[in-house]
Amino acid sequence: MSEIIDPPAPTGTNPIQRLKPNAVGLVGVLFMAVATAAPITAMVGNVPIAVGYGNGAFAPAGYFVATIVLTLFAIGYAAMSKHITATGAFYGYISHGLGRIVGLGAGFLTALAYMVFEASLIGIFSFFGTDLFTSLFGVDVPWIVFALVMLGVNTLLTYFDINLAAKVLGVFLVTEIVMLGALAVSVLVAGGGPQGWSWGSLNPLNGFQSLSGAVEGPDGSMIAVAGSAGVGLFFAFWSWVGFESSAMYGEESRNPKKIIPIAVICSVVGIGAFYVIVSWLAIVGTGPENAVALAQDSATAGNIFFNPVHDNLGQWAVDLFKILLMTGSFACGMAFHNCAARYLYALGRENVIPGMRKTIGATHRVHGSPHIAGFVQTGFATLIVLFFQFTDRDPYTGLYGLMALLGTTAIMIVQALAAFSVISYFHVHKRHPETANWFSTFLAPLLGGLGMIYVVYLLAKNASFAAGTAATDWIFAAIPWVVGIVGIGGVLLALFLKYKDPARYAELGRTVLEEAHER
Repeated sequence: MSEIIDPPAPTGTNPIQRLKPNAVGLVGVLFMAVATAAPITAMVGNVPIAVGYGNGAFAPAGYFVATIVLTLFAIGYAAMSKHITATGAFYGYISHGLGRIVGLGAGFLTALAYMVFEASLIGIFSFFGTDLFTSLFGVDVPWIVFALVMLGVNTLLTYFDINLAAKVLGVFLVTEIVMLGALAVSVLVAGGGPQGWSWGSLNPLNGFQSLSGAVEGPDGSMIAVAGSAGVGLFFAFWSWVGFESSAMYGEESRNPKKIIPIAVICSVVGIGAFYVIVSWLAIVGTGPENAVALAQDSATAGNIFFNPVHDNLGQWAVDLFKILLMTGSFACGMAFHNCAARYLYALGRENVIPGMRKTIGATHRVHGSPHIAGFVQTGFATLIVLFFQFTDRDPYTGLYGLMALLGTTAIMIVQALAAFSVISYFHVHKRHPETANWFSTFLAPLLGGLGMIYVVYLLAKNASFAAGTAATDWIFAAIPWVVGIVGIGGVLLALFLKYKDPARYAELGRTVLEEAHER
């Protein structure tokens, strides 16, 4: 049995308003966590890049490596979630493990990441929407129309009970998983592809091999190809961004001490196994050499998935695939809108800045949703979208690419801090010795944290490539500055509160659901 433990706020003044308890079960939490990873968008968007410019036909091996590292991270993350249940998951965990100062910096970075991720997904949703309406209906709809529709729908769904958003996400998520599953099964039923089964693609050691050599192009000529394993690995890790969001729904879930650890592990392992199998069978169905050749041109890269779908299932399946790319990116953006609203709410209810508890830290009196934080997030995302529209930037390489890089930079740093906070919580502060374990709370998060640092290094090394044509944009150059200013800004604010307002400082990261025996 759980009991809500509020921080030591002055009695009777600015009481903390809670999110609706027991609003969602394990399945709903899993839907929202997996939706943020956007399986169909991650596969079609990232696998061709990994194939063409990373580790070639060994791209699935890169996903295998990412699965191992992220599972190690998740083991420690899940162990901590058994004892700390907080809407500001990373913020709460790091505050308890590494202290309030680092915690508030991490909280600011996480909020930044989720806030720009929604704008990023609006960009790719709008891009897919414009392409779909042009190819299927011959209608040219400006991308900003799709963007504004998505902003409005996200706002509406976040306003109501979280269970409504979970149901909508569930429908979209199931359809895209069924489509990717149909691709995989069709290749198996067809007996493989034109160039064999490519078993080496499943050896995780091959994930560290860089693409090199030559392949036959569509016109029969030989094309010299080269890539970096670092690019392949980075895009593999990028495909998981958002899985950790399951922990932030703990306060709204049923029996969070049991549900959240299960959701964390299942989302990582489940997504990982699915990514490895689907990417491998897409490459097998296309042919490893054919896949590398197709991936050299962005206009044909998606055919690594579309060709086997067309050959095995027919054109109707390709059209449905393209529709699900649009709905999948919508589901992902909506999930990130929920994440952003809850992080803003988590920071707001602790009154980090006076007045926040009554505004973005408030919840709807009927639906128990962070409705004001949701409106603030909509306003923020709308400003970003309109800026990219009025400055004639592309919704794909500009809005999607640049905001995804900004958010990924911030969230990867926070994930590394979260891994090390697990070690500090259990082994430095000696909390919960009954849970502390040499593997699950020390070695696993240590290896996971070091893996995250390696991914941050890969990101820094390959950021220009990942940005593509947008690498010359001043926004790209500003990304490390924005991340640094936001993170350091959180640290400086925490230091200010520590010496100038100890009462507010004492509340940082401490609004959690706590087991009764821990009090």
